[in-house]
Amino acid sequence: MPNNGEGKLHKVQMMLTLLLLVLGALLVVLSLGADALGLDLTPGFGIAQMFQLLIGLTCLTLAAFLYARSLRPRNGSSSLQADIGVRLAATGLVFAYVVGLADLIGIGTHVNPRFERPYVGPFQLGGMLLAVVTIIVGLALYHTSRGAGREKSSMEFLVNGNGEHH
Repeated sequence: MPNNGEGKLHKVQMMLTLLLLVLGALLVVLSLGADALGLDLTPGFGIAQMFQLLIGLTCLTLAAFLYARSLRPRNGSSSLQADIGVRLAATGLVFAYVVGLADLIGIGTHVNPRFERPYVGPFQLGGMLLAVVTIIVGLALYHTSRGAGREKSSMEFLVNGNGEHH
């Protein structure tokens, strides 16, 4: 049974997780559905919507990791798999920002003077999808690493090759 200080800390962590989840989901929905909701300031998917989407994705990623962390024992040791998962998800998040802001930072395909403003094209959409998949894989690696009640990774079956999964 956690003492009162740990209980309060856990409640604060869960409230922060919920706040990040709601804020992230709201930002993603508003950015992707701005046209349908009549909130778009410019035609197409503008830079303000891209910033909203990226901040929403960041909030959702943080919320997912805070929740996954809350499922782990407080004094448990970290595993290499968990560390790789965190770094992979962070790399996916950085990749999402680079892809999303590619035209703005001058490495995109629509930076010529003939384009009035940044344009979200198929390469950026594919890159964003790859970034989200990378974040999900990182979260899965983190979640399936040593945790409460497990001495070994739940992905140990990949190493021993006998198909057994405990």
